[in-house]
Amino acid sequence: MPWLKILHIGAVILWCGSLLYLPLATAAASGDARRRPAALGDPQDEILRALFIWVATPAALVAIGSGTLIFVVQGTLGLWLLAKLVLVGLLALGHASFGLLILRVERGQSARRAALLVGALLLPLLLAIAWLVLRKPGLDGALP
Repeated sequence: MPWLKILHIGAVILWCGSLLYLPLATAAASGDARRRPAALGDPQDEILRALFIWVATPAALVAIGSGTLIFVVQGTLGLWLLAKLVLVGLLALGHASFGLLILRVERGQSARRAALLVGALLLPLLLAIAWLVLRKPGLDGALP
């Protein structure tokens, strides 16, 4: 069981780190080519797409899958867990929105505002999930 928790925590760290980096990278890659950081290269180089497809998405899948296995194996089912799952679902929607924003950037359209907005919405979600997991606040009651 400890290996499953280690896998889950590692995947969560990688996924959340990607979700914190993607808004800034997408905003920087969006818009005027002269202001685009050299490290991001040309929009057709697909660095953002590679980060999304090969880092963020697998980390999300492993985090969600291992988290599901943890609560199935432990038999944990409480209101705090349901609240966390709702927030994780919203986090997954934010993750998917970055896929759409990256497509906009690759087409040469500006996604700066939208990327920063999604990033600003994801940060409180990440903090709320961390709070729920660490505190398990007053929602201890098991469900039937």
